[in-house]
Amino acid sequence: MNIAIVGTRGIPNRYGGFERFAEQISSRFADHGHRVTVYCRRAFTRPDDVYDRRVRRVIVPSLHQKHLDTWVSTFFAAVHVAFSDNDIVLLCNVANSPFAYIPRLFGKPVVLNVDGLDRKREKWKGLGAQVLHFCEWMSSFSSSQLVTDAKAIHDYYLAKYGSESVVIGYGSEMPAGDYNLNGLDLESGRYVLYVSRLEPENNPDLVLRSWRNVRTDWPLVMVGDNRYDFGYTDRLKLLGDERVRFTGAVYGDGYWALQKHAGIFVFACEVGGVHPALVEAMAAGNAVLYLDTPENAETAADAAIRYEKSETDLAAKLQALLDDAGAREQLAIRAKQHAAALFRWDAIAEKYEKVFAQVAKK
Repeated sequence: MNIAIVGTRGIPNRYGGFERFAEQISSRFADHGHRVTVYCRRAFTRPDDVYDRRVRRVIVPSLHQKHLDTWVSTFFAAVHVAFSDNDIVLLCNVANSPFAYIPRLFGKPVVLNVDGLDRKREKWKGLGAQVLHFCEWMSSFSSSQLVTDAKAIHDYYLAKYGSESVVIGYGSEMPAGDYNLNGLDLESGRYVLYVSRLEPENNPDLVLRSWRNVRTDWPLVMVGDNRYDFGYTDRLKLLGDERVRFTGAVYGDGYWALQKHAGIFVFACEVGGVHPALVEAMAAGNAVLYLDTPENAETAADAAIRYEKSETDLAAKLQALLDDAGAREQLAIRAKQHAAALFRWDAIAEKYEKVFAQVAKK
């Protein structure tokens, strides 16, 4: 098949989960003999980018502004793909659901991955949240096939809109390689890692406030940034003590080195389905603590320790793991086994291929 991936910022990944998804799933499709095109936003690409050259990139204009960036770039991509020779369109992000009709008008089936419930994110308020609610409603009928990445999201769409979806999770595998911490001044196995965009619904402030009550000389490494509100990151830094290190966003080998060598991974996101950082932490063999939400519990099951949205609870569970090396080791083994069983990229790609074959016959 000729497969187009539309709606992400593009490859290589310089932003988040959908970009990591596009990077990984496109290579797996190429492995299976498909011709793959990924539509990329101009602001997130460079002439010297390193990516899988079997995958074709189409770079479209974008407007680097929080409320319009996604819509502007996806509109141009949807028009371009409508006139292309692609057989199937994999559209990412619930916000892009209104554009599913453009390729479909030209006879191209569209499979829409909505991810989580974006309208609940703190950064979307007022009109922004209302627009995303509209997009969520449209996503229930605008595509040829709806895909959700967690049963909790599937059940939400079924109950609220009567819309059935195919559940396909997120992949994760620790890439082969000798990843080291050169230049990071960290000791392997002796730091706590947090990875996420630094946004309110990802609760970096909860982690930082909890950390104040933890007794250890281990550093807390905060990986991530906020592309649209630099002041929020500055305010977070005021919450940290001398044991906290803010690295900004880290991708590629540096990211996997941090995952591989962490002693504990703390996950605090509460909006969305399957979160990449959570499954990647498990794939890397980390002892994981995660915020107790239905989606996170579905993802991690008994391979990680859950905590309530409470500074006291998180601090207590962090302290218990820091004080028990044996518990960390056993938890890391369970996490790695769990990720290997449920979140392999090859298996995820095969599930999408089955969906593509089904919608192509309709």
